[in-house]
Amino acid sequence: MTAAAHRHDFERQIKGLAVVSDVPSGSRLGLNRIGDAWVPGSSGEFLAVTSPATGEPVGHVALSTRADVGRAVAAARAAGAGFARMPVFDRARLCHRIADVIEARTEALARLLCLEQGKPLHAEAKGEVAGAVLGFRNAGEQIKWLETAAFPLQDPNKRAFSFLQPKGIFAIVTPWNFPLALPAIYYLGPGLATGNAMVWVPAPTTSLIAVALMECLIEAGVPDGVVNLVLGDGPEIGDEAVAHPGTDAVGFTGSTETGHAIARRAAGKPLLLELGGNGPSIVLADADVAMAAARIGAGCFANAGQICTATERVLAHASVHDALVEGLAAAADKVRLGDAFDPATTMGPLNNAPNLAKVEAHMADARRRGASVLRGGGRAAGLPTALHFEPTVVAGLTADSLLNLEESFGPIAPVLRFETEEEALALAASSRFGLSAAVFTSTIRNAFRYAEALKVGIVNVNEMSCYWEAHIPAGGAAGTGSGLGRTGGRHTLLEMSDLKTIVFDATR
Repeated sequence: MTAAAHRHDFERQIKGLAVVSDVPSGSRLGLNRIGDAWVPGSSGEFLAVTSPATGEPVGHVALSTRADVGRAVAAARAAGAGFARMPVFDRARLCHRIADVIEARTEALARLLCLEQGKPLHAEAKGEVAGAVLGFRNAGEQIKWLETAAFPLQDPNKRAFSFLQPKGIFAIVTPWNFPLALPAIYYLGPGLATGNAMVWVPAPTTSLIAVALMECLIEAGVPDGVVNLVLGDGPEIGDEAVAHPGTDAVGFTGSTETGHAIARRAAGKPLLLELGGNGPSIVLADADVAMAAARIGAGCFANAGQICTATERVLAHASVHDALVEGLAAAADKVRLGDAFDPATTMGPLNNAPNLAKVEAHMADARRRGASVLRGGGRAAGLPTALHFEPTVVAGLTADSLLNLEESFGPIAPVLRFETEEEALALAASSRFGLSAAVFTSTIRNAFRYAEALKVGIVNVNEMSCYWEAHIPAGGAAGTGSGLGRTGGRHTLLEMSDLKTIVFDATR
């Protein structure tokens, strides 16, 4: 099939947004970084970026073509061989220099992140900048201590050992929910530490913060062509990057549907995919209900629910159901929507209109099926944009509700009741996703029983489903719609490396 035939498989992220050929004077401008130059896309067009938090113009982003991707791949190929030979400890120092530059620019990066993505400056944006710093520092430290092995052999005259080499040219496609920290932690930090060159395609609605991060990499001394930034719409630019014969491997974080399309287009290439989640939080009869409600609420409302591992559904034992729902309502009442730059604001808007439409469709489906909306349930009034969605608590859900089956990606706490262990595990397994889960209980027996039975990549006990530290492994369980491979610390470094074995005759 032709590339054009696959366009429908990729998320189109600029639909309905303003595309212009003339950029107003003084506008913040996002250009491609290919090789040693900042260049516009060869289409000559730009996407106008409007803040989901304030409704004000943020800047303009170049819209590239497949030909631009080809030039980026060529630049990565030209630079990659030399970079792969850079000693490990030199690459580690490079990662630390990048972290230093990001840290020094914290205030400016956080403000841009707040404007473009929408997350509150004090409650979340500054924390994401710190996460990006940590991502590069972790990669720089962990690569130095990543050991391989020597192997005993039957033949006493031979010796064998293994070592790691870069895979080559990585196509990296990143999402809009954590547009600064996620690329740093998942791909750019580990990719540089392991000696890969990269062609990076960020989400178009958050490409200006990607440009700002690219500026940090350049200031820190990343060699020209090692990281190439290409801006544009996923169906064209992302598709070309992952399918291009000049890219050797693919890293992607985003929806399950797009991940499956990428796997088809990148057939035969190593894949590192973190895809959709619909993490259940199971509250057992012996749980500390007050603690569970507080932590589940945090897991539902952090980043306005726009986290792959967010608490997307709550499974409550009948004996604690009513108390838990009351606790979640209280957690929702504590959330503060408002001015994104106000320290009192704790939750921002949804990033884009397509995501808002999905959240509203899931809520409409819940209402049609007889669910009770106890808090929120719609767009918040009196705020600068219509993308602000109220923190929402829904009870009385049925197992066939979209809130149970699909990834909503919004600030919703949907509660389902269960009576038995078998019913709880069946509800947990009723969704096609297998990324994360949480179990709330006071007994070790229940903790292990549920943690081992749940088919997900990570289970948090007495903690929200999206709790994660950047050095521990996370990813989708096999046979689910949540991806391939593991991100986190040394596990990402291994995913982005080839393990080579050498056997030699020691008698010569």
